[in-house]
Amino acid sequence: MLKKTAALSLALVLGWACATWHPNVPSFHIDSLPSGSVSALTLEQRIILEEWWARVRQGDARGAERLFLRLGPANPFYDAGMGYVAFLREQNQAAEAFFLESLAKFPEMTVSRIGLAQLFQKADRLDAAFNEYMEVLKIDPENSWVLKESEAIRERQTATLLREGVAFFEQGLMDQSKEAFNKALHYSPKSLEAHLSLGRLYGKEKQTDNALVHLSAAASLDPKNQDILKEYAEAVLQAGQLARGLEIYERLLDIDPKNKEYLDQAEKLKNRLGIFELPSQFDLIPASAAVTREDTAALIGVKLKDYLEDAETRPPVIIDIATSWASRFIIKVAALKLMEVYPNHTFEPKRFMSRAEMAKTVMSLVDHLGRRGGRPFIRQFPPEMIRIPDVSADNAYHQTITAVVSLQLMDLGPDKSFRPDQPITGREAIRIIDLILGLLR
Repeated sequence: MLKKTAALSLALVLGWACATWHPNVPSFHIDSLPSGSVSALTLEQRIILEEWWARVRQGDARGAERLFLRLGPANPFYDAGMGYVAFLREQNQAAEAFFLESLAKFPEMTVSRIGLAQLFQKADRLDAAFNEYMEVLKIDPENSWVLKESEAIRERQTATLLREGVAFFEQGLMDQSKEAFNKALHYSPKSLEAHLSLGRLYGKEKQTDNALVHLSAAASLDPKNQDILKEYAEAVLQAGQLARGLEIYERLLDIDPKNKEYLDQAEKLKNRLGIFELPSQFDLIPASAAVTREDTAALIGVKLKDYLEDAETRPPVIIDIATSWASRFIIKVAALKLMEVYPNHTFEPKRFMSRAEMAKTVMSLVDHLGRRGGRPFIRQFPPEMIRIPDVSADNAYHQTITAVVSLQLMDLGPDKSFRPDQPITGREAIRIIDLILGLLR
């Protein structure tokens, strides 16, 4: 009996000894050695390094340390290796110091960055851990283990920061809310919730440029979301960016072509920008033997749109332009008093323009543009010195015709006649407006 007890005790002692001696499998990940760096070593160094790496994977800190002491501090893997030895022994401060020393000498030593990142994770320093993983992926973008770890941190931190951002906002802590959402974007640059929240926060604070950056990003992330696009369009228009606003409403119309709100907004913006979808009748003007009053209004409205402001008063009542293809241009020139509306409230859009009427319209344009402080129109010779055989002094258009001729905006014929009652051709009407446009520029 005594012998049996002694034998059992000996077995237990030996068992405990074995249990104490057996290395602990490391609780952290040990990445493969970078082949590029290893290939630069001697054969003996590579053999020692491979054996060391195997011992670290087995959790044998003592054996790994002995092997690395044989390699010596001059070896490029020395600090990385000693860092993992310290990590195995849970000497975390020493491990961090070794990893940092390794990276100071060899910034692309990914095994050191992975070790350092895991130390940071263990200490719940997730920002620092994530940054180290991102540095590894710059060098080794296909590293599956690092991809998985960094994605786990990304998801966790993004969700936490988004919750914090909302909570701060509800408490009225706007600066802290913005900080949380911006941190969320550090982890997830394509976070729709973070971009939208920041766009709205900056919008409330009248930080227009910042608001537009984030609302633009949100619209890009979800390009079919009409609510986001509308919110983006409103912010853009508040910033006075009409052309950009029109572009967004055109995107909305691509999604919902029959939406009345989008159609109305797009039309309003086009009108404000002076963008016209010209009817086919406009293309017929150059070949016309006799332009009409509506043709003339359209030429002025289109070619001089950048120089004609909106009228300060409401346009006069005009009862005969509802079916005219140039109605919008007629309203413009009538409101600015560039072309006459008759006492019976008609414009007579289809009536042909005579050269005398064109002279009157041209001088109305010159006077209007001069009052706005534009570039002055210089008379080439005094009007009172001009003698025109077919325009007598008692002609109702005498003053305007001599004035327009003195500016050389309209020409006399070879016989010095003006032909006041003759219809004006499309080509000549365009030449006159282009002359005015050239002088303005």
